[in-house]
Amino acid sequence: MDDKKLKYTYPIEMLLWSIALPGFGQLLNGHYIKAILFVILEFLINVPGRLNLAIVYSFHGDISRAIEVVNYQWIMFYPCLYVFAMWDAFKGGRERANIKAVPYESVPFSVAAYICTIGVIFSSKPILSITFGPIFTPIIFVIIGFFIGRIVQKLLQKRYYSLEENST
Repeated sequence: MDDKKLKYTYPIEMLLWSIALPGFGQLLNGHYIKAILFVILEFLINVPGRLNLAIVYSFHGDISRAIEVVNYQWIMFYPCLYVFAMWDAFKGGRERANIKAVPYESVPFSVAAYICTIGVIFSSKPILSITFGPIFTPIIFVIIGFFIGRIVQKLLQKRYYSLEENST
C-alpha cells in the first residue's frame, strides 16, 4: 500500500482507538490535554454510573442485574462524551494526515450521540419483546444513529453542493 492510501487509514485508526477508550485517539494525535480530559471524564462518569459492572453482567447474559446496578443519572452523559471523543479523534487524525474535510462530516457522529442517548433512556424496556439492557441497547442505537446520520449528511451535502453550483 502506498503512502497516499496509507494516510487515509489514519483517521479510522484514531477513531478505533477512541472506541477502545475515549482519549486514546487524542493521545496518539498528540492532543495531550484533550486526551487527559477525556480519560478523566471517562472515569468520572463510568465509575459512579457503574458502567463496567453493567458491561460484565450484560456480557454474562444477566440483563436484569445490569439494569439494577447501573446508575442512569450518570450514564445519560456517556453517549455524548463517548461519541464526541470518537469524532474528535477522527477529526484530529484527518487533520494530522492533511486530509481535507467534507461538509457536514460531523453529522453522523452527532446524530449517533442523540440516538444512542435515546437508547440509554429506553434500555430497561423491551424492544420487540426483548430487553437488551443498558449496554446492548445503546450499542444497537448508536449503529442505527450512524446510519441515519449518514443519510442526513448525504442530503445536506446534496443541498450544499446544489447551492454552491447555483452561486457560481
